[in-house]
Amino acid sequence: MKLQQTLTQQIEQAFAAAGIAGNNIALQPAKDPKFGDFQVNGVMGAAKASKQNPRELAQKVAEELQGKGVIATAEVAGPGFINLRLSPAFLAEKLSGSLKNDHLGVEQAATPKTVVIDYSSPNLAKEMHVGHLRSSIIGDSIARVLGFLGHKVIRQNHVGDWGTQFGMLVAYMVEQQKDDATFELADLEQFYRNAKVRFDEDENFANTARDYVVKLQGGDENVLALWRQFVDISLNHAEAVYRKLGLLLQRDDVAGESKYNDDLKNVVDKLTEQGLAVDDNGTKVVFLDEFANKDDEPAPFIVQKKDGGFLYSTTDLACVRYRVNQLHADRIIYVVDARQSLHFQQMFTVSRKAGWLPENVSAEHIGFGTMMGKDGKPFKTRSGDTVKLVELLDEAVERALALVKEKNPELSAETAAKIAHAVGIGAVKYADLSKNRNSDYVFDWENMLSFEGNTAPYLQYAYTRVQSVFKKAGDWNVQAAIVLQEPLEQQLAVELLKFEDVLQSVAETSFPHYLANYLYQLAALFSRFYEACPILKAEGDVRDSRLQLAKLTGATMQQGLALLGIETLDVM
Repeated sequence: MKLQQTLTQQIEQAFAAAGIAGNNIALQPAKDPKFGDFQVNGVMGAAKASKQNPRELAQKVAEELQGKGVIATAEVAGPGFINLRLSPAFLAEKLSGSLKNDHLGVEQAATPKTVVIDYSSPNLAKEMHVGHLRSSIIGDSIARVLGFLGHKVIRQNHVGDWGTQFGMLVAYMVEQQKDDATFELADLEQFYRNAKVRFDEDENFANTARDYVVKLQGGDENVLALWRQFVDISLNHAEAVYRKLGLLLQRDDVAGESKYNDDLKNVVDKLTEQGLAVDDNGTKVVFLDEFANKDDEPAPFIVQKKDGGFLYSTTDLACVRYRVNQLHADRIIYVVDARQSLHFQQMFTVSRKAGWLPENVSAEHIGFGTMMGKDGKPFKTRSGDTVKLVELLDEAVERALALVKEKNPELSAETAAKIAHAVGIGAVKYADLSKNRNSDYVFDWENMLSFEGNTAPYLQYAYTRVQSVFKKAGDWNVQAAIVLQEPLEQQLAVELLKFEDVLQSVAETSFPHYLANYLYQLAALFSRFYEACPILKAEGDVRDSRLQLAKLTGATMQQGLALLGIETLDVM
């Protein structure tokens, strides 16, 4: 249920009854729950516009709201604020409905959209490193939330699987397999370094590699078969990381640069025909006045090099054409490093001008900052090398296992390993997703694996605490009515009904930290409720009602964490 929308509509009606348009009225959670559940702001601006006394106008609106619809009380505070307390009966009814609903009362999109999400996108010439973490988990969370809301989500893993370096890599793989029939590509990073050394030091090898590039781009079946073999092995490396992270990405979601190769010439030809791309000393360029510099010189968007080669810009334009024409996208989301912002702005502009990105299709670059070390520099190994993502995740699980064994030494090795995986991977993901994606953040093992504060282990433990209530509860009336008598019962109820509003915000803005922060607030509020309102020591209808609140809290936390891609456990 969209709680905020329901309230806003009722408030707008109250302002209309008072003869004022409530268009600029803001509704926000009350700063102090003692005075209400929500606060209405903007009355003073409306009063000024209509030349009325702010407090008198607030009083008129409050009288219109008092005891009507979902609102139990409306009280004026200060110079013109209105504090609202929601009807306990209304809250109880909606909570009961959420408990009986597979989607916890969250409505499915009335007009589902086809949303194409481009995320992860590693270069298959190298192993995935920490720089791929943010795109992978932010994109996955957005995909989960949009899917939960009923949209058709098409995941696209735009891997780097084309270009001149692949001639070198295929040539080196052929050479290795010739010398050793049992050769297996175990370390992509080292393999790439070795191939580069051979290319730089052996002219014959370099010529063979260049020959492979020509044959590869020319569609030679033998070389393509070798290239496919390399791509397959490389994807196996990436998929091992995806399994560890628990991502939704599958092999079928891979749509690499090579997929669009056949359309690149068409892209340049059509831009030229439309007069958008012009010849600039042998280079094909689209000049964009929209991005002119301080001297009013238009920005160049190069789509073909002098030697006839194509660029990422050309591939991205072909990609837009495919996603609009073949995938029928209503919305295209690119989860890519913030440093690519200008490229995407320019690429979207060219796509619009060329008619390939219609006005009814939205295209968004969802940028993100950098993962930093404690020294304030991009996260690296002690030797200054890039950290392999699989090694980072393995270390997270190892560190979590040590904590789990220390916390509960009686656990079996199998159970401890299962918990350690959920806690370790969850900690890495949540440490990222709980931050505003636009910001850089410091990677800190101690903080992210803490069982206190806004961390995954804290939330996972909070969930197990809810589940422990039901292990002790025994028989109870699972159909019991919810009755909200205590202030903390009502506060918890209001928080639970904010779930859909939070998910809608994530869907609209692609900021997963809204959901992460909501879950933390919910867990903290349940803890206060648990202390102030005894559940198992209560009796009769009160006990059953509080168990219902606990049940919905657990279900909401489990679903919310799942939408962040984080596993929950019944025991920790």
